[in-house]
Amino acid sequence: MSFQSRTTCWGTCLALLAGTAFAADSDVAQLTKDPKNWAMQAGDLNNHRYSELKQITTKNAKNLSVAWTFSTGVLRGHEGGPLVIGDTMYLHSPFPNKVFAIALEDQSIRWKYEPKQDATVIPVMCCDTVNRGLAYANGKIFLQQADTTLVALDAKTGNELWKVKVGDPKIGETTTNTPHIFKDKVLTGISGGEFGVRGRITAHDINTGKVLWKAYSTGPDNELLVDPAKTMTWTDGKMAPIGPDSSLKTWQGDQWKLGGGTTWGWYSYDPALNVVYYGTGNPSTWNPRQRPGDNKWSMTIFARDLDTGMAKWVYQMTPHDEWDYDGVNEMILADIKVKGKPHKALVHFDRNGFAYTMDRVSGELLVAEKYDPVVNWATHVDMKSGRPQVVAKYSTDKNGPDVNTKGVCPSALGTKDQQPASYSPRTGLFYVPTNHVCMDYEPFQIEYTAGQPYVGSTLSMYAAPNSHGGMGNFIAWDAGTGKMVWSKPERFSVWSGALTTAGDVVFYGTLEGYLKAVDLNGKELWKFKTPSGIIGNVTTWEYKGKQYVGVLSGIGGWAGIGLAAGLTKGTEGLGAVGGYKDLAKYTELGGVLTVFALSDR
Repeated sequence: MSFQSRTTCWGTCLALLAGTAFAADSDVAQLTKDPKNWAMQAGDLNNHRYSELKQITTKNAKNLSVAWTFSTGVLRGHEGGPLVIGDTMYLHSPFPNKVFAIALEDQSIRWKYEPKQDATVIPVMCCDTVNRGLAYANGKIFLQQADTTLVALDAKTGNELWKVKVGDPKIGETTTNTPHIFKDKVLTGISGGEFGVRGRITAHDINTGKVLWKAYSTGPDNELLVDPAKTMTWTDGKMAPIGPDSSLKTWQGDQWKLGGGTTWGWYSYDPALNVVYYGTGNPSTWNPRQRPGDNKWSMTIFARDLDTGMAKWVYQMTPHDEWDYDGVNEMILADIKVKGKPHKALVHFDRNGFAYTMDRVSGELLVAEKYDPVVNWATHVDMKSGRPQVVAKYSTDKNGPDVNTKGVCPSALGTKDQQPASYSPRTGLFYVPTNHVCMDYEPFQIEYTAGQPYVGSTLSMYAAPNSHGGMGNFIAWDAGTGKMVWSKPERFSVWSGALTTAGDVVFYGTLEGYLKAVDLNGKELWKFKTPSGIIGNVTTWEYKGKQYVGVLSGIGGWAGIGLAAGLTKGTEGLGAVGGYKDLAKYTELGGVLTVFALSDR
């Protein structure tokens, strides 16, 4: 090797080494392995929302009491939950998206960050000004602001390290999702399916914010990041390539440019496969007659290579959506037996009322069953085609515009919305917060204007008729057989995320404001009325030898939008205001974190 060659090699090699260091994995996956932390919103990469902590058990849960509280100073709906790393808690609020670093020792505020955002973003936020929480990696806190700014903060000081815009609120693009840290990247999505935005997911360098790849939900193959010959989907009882122009063929003209398919849900990641999983939302508009075709790839599970963004496989749950059954709900990764055979599975409780069990390696459809018996818009999912079999009576497309299709179950809220389920590896079961709500749905013609609502439907919602009278259930689900194990009725939708622990205790919150603990059979062990309705997610951690459980209360979100935004007309809030009008009898506004522990007595 000549001197010149060696010089070139040194330069190249150093660059490669620098690149390797630059691409080093984040520390968050390792942090999640210590149950004393709660280092990701879902607790781990798999979206399990499960903790190995077991100080709190079915026998002593009745002795839980308030350890401390913290007010965020914000009144709108509080989704998501805190992160805990070591001796520090990181807590967020809805708009204006405050961030607090709190010392666990004495609950003092180590630092506070409040971004300056234009308040005109609020009217273009679909369903309250919620935010689903922070992310942590390598000494940085990541915040996805409502105005689509993704910002990285120094976890020790709160100082800004970098920030980038991922959307434009002037055309209805906002952000409510948590950032997701997988390996060396931060992934984020977009909201605005009710404003005719074009959904996509972007992957950023965690050190600089630089966009590494961007994948749209609708449009040409090169912008979808699909390979027509290698990206697979479930077709005719087997996996097959999606073929060229798989999305463009399913839209009329250029409608895909306003096609929705937003990405504001909970993603998961399998390090062994290096694949990230997430779902896409409703197609725009809500009037199905205005967008003939299957409207791919809205309402779809995507499995993408984390490094390149290329899609491995896709599966559309609700082709040509007619009811706003977004597909963004969490993707839970679990190695379980399905009909007696072990699978690396992905389990997804869709808004459309079907619980799907997929082989996450191949994308094969394994199970698709209703997880609320009142679901009536489809009789079943045909396991060969993978398509739900729509009941003509409940087809808002068949009935047409300006016709009120009545008695559709579930409502547009879905049998479950974003409120995430948990999985216990001890039982192999999934514990699922659900809605038990039906609707009347009347589509109408609407024209697109950038930055204005592009919904085109009037809705009314109500508790499922001829049932227990309530609007929600908390259920246990066997994803291997597609059967419900038990169901616990609730007065309102269960809009909080669930938590299971090695103490065999399952926690969830209610819209009235109760945090509840139940055993593995659904028997209620304990409850406590927090200051406001709960739409946050339950988390747990350990500090100085004591296990704590925390939850954000603060009524709002889609179900609580009437209270949060002061709306009173029944069809406002996309139909939720009338359905949840009785919430005002049980709770009021106010954002508070309430932390519980076993009494020292």
